[in-house]
Amino acid sequence: MRTATISRKTAETEISVELNLDGTGSYDNETGVGFFDHMLDQLARHSLIDMKVRCAGDLQIDDHHTVEDVGIALGQALNEALGDKRGIRRYGSCLLPMDEALVRAALDLSGRPFLVWKTDLPTPKIGSFDTELVREFFTAFAMNARMTLHVEKLDGANSHHIAEAAFKAVARALREAVEPDPRKADAIPSTKGAL
Repeated sequence: MRTATISRKTAETEISVELNLDGTGSYDNETGVGFFDHMLDQLARHSLIDMKVRCAGDLQIDDHHTVEDVGIALGQALNEALGDKRGIRRYGSCLLPMDEALVRAALDLSGRPFLVWKTDLPTPKIGSFDTELVREFFTAFAMNARMTLHVEKLDGANSHHIAEAAFKAVARALREAVEPDPRKADAIPSTKGAL
């Protein structure tokens, strides 16, 4: 079974993450940051990856450490759950509309971490949530999952819609990439023989 449990404790955050790549998209996320929990719920629901996240962070300072460190732990859990990546499709992409927003995500579970982020959010806040933390999350997630990730806003005026479209687009791309490939179920999807 392709599952992982990660615990991470620093002076700033204490985090536990449970993932099941072969789930149904069930979620149970509590970080103390309401908008971020909503985004993690979208990530789980639309990737069909079961996800449970608990984080106690230094929210009296701000949300930065919580969001970034959850990205680190989630990325580590995804990388662990994938194992040697035998039999996966490896690549995924999604063009996702949400009202006036349109976001494209493409990813490669290559083992070579990289983020290309062309997604500006027009306001500094979504409620009390700093919009710059959306990029911080995806940077930490991509680096620790060891994936190449491209996220690009093609249209949009509402920061909430753009951010949510980004999470959903990445989720849908991730769903495609982690799925077993029925034509190559026993093969590493690389001519190098390793990812």
